[in-house]
Amino acid sequence: MTMSAYLDHNAGAPARPEVVAAMVEALSAAGNPSSVHAFGRRARALLEQSRAAIAAAIHADGAELVFTSGGTEANALVLRGCGRDNLLVSAIEHPSVRENAAARTIPVGGDGIVDLAALDRLLAEDDRPALVSVMLANNETGILQPVAEVARIAHGRNALVHCDAAQGLGRLPVFLSDLGVDFLTLSAHKMGGPAGIGCLVLSKPDISLAPILLGGGQEKRRRAGTENLAGIAGFAQAARMAAAEVEAGEVPARMESLRDRLEADIAQRVPEAMVVGKDVPRLCNTSCLILPGVAAQLQVMALDLAKVMVSAGAACSSGKVASSPVLEAMGLGSGLADCALRVSLGPDSRAEEMQTFLSAWCDFARRKGKTVKDAA
Repeated sequence: MTMSAYLDHNAGAPARPEVVAAMVEALSAAGNPSSVHAFGRRARALLEQSRAAIAAAIHADGAELVFTSGGTEANALVLRGCGRDNLLVSAIEHPSVRENAAARTIPVGGDGIVDLAALDRLLAEDDRPALVSVMLANNETGILQPVAEVARIAHGRNALVHCDAAQGLGRLPVFLSDLGVDFLTLSAHKMGGPAGIGCLVLSKPDISLAPILLGGGQEKRRRAGTENLAGIAGFAQAARMAAAEVEAGEVPARMESLRDRLEADIAQRVPEAMVVGKDVPRLCNTSCLILPGVAAQLQVMALDLAKVMVSAGAACSSGKVASSPVLEAMGLGSGLADCALRVSLGPDSRAEEMQTFLSAWCDFARRKGKTVKDAA
């Protein structure tokens, strides 16, 4: 029987058992965190304990956390609520950044890294107060961005800085103070927490942020609506575990070893294949592979039939596959960008899953007329 392989953790990591247990416990207790009676106070205590745990995971003592329905809402909240019309976003941002506001684009180089000189030039061209948004790690390629340097340049031009760090926690150390940003986005389901919960972190409590959802005084009037307490409890548990694993180092090192071995095997067996970003710093769990001349959608479908779950380089919310703006921004062109596949590992990924992927992908490549060498 063919072993199934779930290698799509950047899209959504399976909820961890400890996370599910924390959510069940939270669901078993009655009470609205805004109520003043005993059950409400108990719910409020769990809410604030969870908020503190998430802040501790990113070493953000003294920061403010605004809970949202996920990373997309957190990104929309800062872009629309920061009070600044002069917006600059990198060319490789997630659609929840690129499509949420009219903004000027900061280009990236062929290595997928934001052009710092271009950022400084763009800021100098317009003296209006600006907000700069640059992600920590790209969701398609895993390529890391020089966020601390972005913040230094932007702050030198009196701009605020937002960083979408949804892909970071659990894969690399995330220290709010080291990044130096004013706003940080986190999403629970990227790290083994529940879907439908995230937060926007404000580095200082007094940063101005207007709500985009009205109708209640929750989250210090920054986000109306009764808090998703069970989701928040699961988020906190996932954040605790993710931060602990990064600090210990074993889990990220194992994911990186599995990824590197896969890429070495692919280079040996399918010489025509390309690995995007292989020579620059990347997330330990992410590999973006290009099989020239073979559409990503066909690759995803063939692998799915082989019980291997991966994503195209740019899988959009409708479930269809579109050409990747990220790879095109890197200068690859649609002919290659349309052929990109993303393999993303999780803490529990196994060598057997990687072998299942490799065998299925090589078999498919051979059927498409590619030169595939036998395993060494």
